[in-house]
Amino acid sequence: MKTAVALFAAGLALGTAGIAQAQDFEPKAAGVKMINLRVTSVDPEAGNPITTTGGAATGLRAEVNQDVMPTLGLTYFFTDNIAIEAIAGTTQHQVKAKGTGVNLDVHKTWVLPPVVSLQYHFAPAGKVSPYVGAGINYMIFYNGKDQNGFKLDIDDGFGLALQAGVDIATVGPWSANVDVKKVFFETDATDTKNGLKTKVELDPWVISAGVGYKF
Repeated sequence: MKTAVALFAAGLALGTAGIAQAQDFEPKAAGVKMINLRVTSVDPEAGNPITTTGGAATGLRAEVNQDVMPTLGLTYFFTDNIAIEAIAGTTQHQVKAKGTGVNLDVHKTWVLPPVVSLQYHFAPAGKVSPYVGAGINYMIFYNGKDQNGFKLDIDDGFGLALQAGVDIATVGPWSANVDVKKVFFETDATDTKNGLKTKVELDPWVISAGVGYKF
């Protein structure tokens, strides 16, 4: 979470510096498209209990680590205020089984979590233009590697996402961007070799900072 906070602060500092230097800038408007290249922290919450397939407690819980990767977002403005954004990026996460005296690596997997959200942009003609959004995502787990005698199967699926962010115009079509998403996603993870399972509420915070370009 420290990394996520640092990204947020760095993006805000970049945008504030841009305001001081901005001369002419291109506002948001109907028909405008925007590309955002961001550095993104994906920090799952997880922590759900692991049980046997029969439902008996094991005393263990599933933990999933944070990862930071570049992401790409594409936004299209239907009106000056209303836009749709699609983001793409992929992160790698370590799944662990933790408990009293236990800290085992279970599975390492790549995750592709595209998010499509409908946004409302405040002050589209201003240098500082915050926005909010809501949408859906689809979690795809791929290139998984089992560890320490486990054989884990993680289900893909749909989730919901809430979003808030701000674009800060710098010069011409360029802007700085800070973006925060909360994704609500629950999946089933089953260890088919050892007869274990858990319903994992990943619910990651997706915190990004980067630059945007309108065209």
